[in-house]
Amino acid sequence: MTDLPTGYDFDETTHDAEDSGPLPVLAIVGRPNVGKSTLVNRIIGRREAVVEDTPGVTRDRVPYDADWAGRSFVVVDTGGWDPDAVGMAALVAAQAEVAINAADAVLFVVDATVGITDADEAVVRVLRKSGKPVVLAANKVDDQRIESEAMKLWGLGIGEPFPISAMHGRGTGDMLDAILAALPEAPPERDPKTGGPRRIAIVGKPNVGKSSLLNKVAKEDRVVVSDIAGTTVDPVDELITLVGKEWRFIDTAGIRRKVKNVQGHEYYASLRTNAAIERAEVVVVVVDASLPMTEQDIRIMNAVEEAGKALVIAYNKWDLVDEDRRYYLEKEIDRDLVQFRWAPRVNISALTGRHMEKLVPALEAALEGWQTRVPTGQLNAFLGRLVAAHPHPVRSGKQPKILFGTQATTMPPTFAIFTSGQIEPSYQRFIERRLREDFGFVGSPVHVQIRARQKNKIKR
Repeated sequence: MTDLPTGYDFDETTHDAEDSGPLPVLAIVGRPNVGKSTLVNRIIGRREAVVEDTPGVTRDRVPYDADWAGRSFVVVDTGGWDPDAVGMAALVAAQAEVAINAADAVLFVVDATVGITDADEAVVRVLRKSGKPVVLAANKVDDQRIESEAMKLWGLGIGEPFPISAMHGRGTGDMLDAILAALPEAPPERDPKTGGPRRIAIVGKPNVGKSSLLNKVAKEDRVVVSDIAGTTVDPVDELITLVGKEWRFIDTAGIRRKVKNVQGHEYYASLRTNAAIERAEVVVVVVDASLPMTEQDIRIMNAVEEAGKALVIAYNKWDLVDEDRRYYLEKEIDRDLVQFRWAPRVNISALTGRHMEKLVPALEAALEGWQTRVPTGQLNAFLGRLVAAHPHPVRSGKQPKILFGTQATTMPPTFAIFTSGQIEPSYQRFIERRLREDFGFVGSPVHVQIRARQKNKIKR
């Protein structure tokens, strides 16, 4: 039996699925709380899937990139499968069945310390009906004594059970070898020059319709949707084709007002939402149009701007706003979002599909602004006109001058302005505002860095 030793040096880099063809997909299914997400973390070699002793933490189909023995594949974590589930648990189980049908092979996880249950036998019937190759993992085999109990899982009739410990890595090597034998070979790699899908994170407060928006864009139920706030826990990546282009949408957990007061899986979900923002190129901040704008909505947009990501603001549930109210709401939005006038805004309904066709043009405009580069000559001509018309005010008999400027980077556009002295913050904001007026930068933050010339100290 091949074990992963304690302290195994996992590869911390995520496989870049954007540079290759469609990878084979492995769906991980089983009853609630049998250790599926812990096993996912073991397979992918990093702690990404949210893990907690409470059953039902994972709710959506959550894909992760994995590598083993030089081969790459996609692991899809699913929520607990229960044949008698009702309410949200039934929606979670439905997502697990969708994952089985979409996968190339299935890893069925069973708790070896409990043995075969009615729910396990119900999952087996679904697996047989799907016709997909199945690898049976007997989890929680932490010692030799429990390993003999795992052999009783032969009774499920789907092949050899692999005794493993997702927590400690025991036996997972043999299991992964069996998984590679069940999965088809990956297709040849794409030419990296062709690039990959643009990454779009969907963020916002809990229960504003982020998952509904993803499902409407995908034109199918990719993630669980419920009226209960906090349904989404793990960020959910989905490749979706829109207007002939492939996009990678990332549905995230709702960002609550005080993360420091959140405990358990919600705390880690908030950290993963922040990581999804960092990984994205464009962030769609979803706002509930049927409710007044809150400080938390503005705080989320500020976080996106500080992260340097392109921004699109989606006012969801627009269908719940009556015609008379819409006129005044537009005025309120202009007032509330005065510092984000540069961000494209779309008024949509993820439920009815109203104005969803406006989303892609907004995303493309934000990406274009985020990648805009201003030639150095053009920038300095702009600065010359600006200083001639509006010079920096004189303070204490001194007037700092702008010497020259250059655009240091794109994504987001960042400018280095070299000056003879310190520039007042108000004048720095004035430069940023005029940069937008002249060069656009729609949907993108603009960072202006002042580099004041240091005076040489006279040695005595």
